Amino acid sequence: MTNFHLPKSTLMMLVSALIGYDKVKEIYAHAINSEYRFFSYGDSSLLFKK
Repeated sequence: MTNFHLPKSTLMMLVSALIGYDKVKEIYAHAINSEYRFFSYGDSSLLFKK
């Protein structure tokens, strides 16, 4: 489980290492379009590696 981090942050790169950068871009596009909140007190996501 992780928060939605700032683009180009090291935390976002850690998530990319787990699920892949293309999947991160897809998830973040959905989050932005759905007006999710970012940063430490924002929305979170539960990610599973296939």
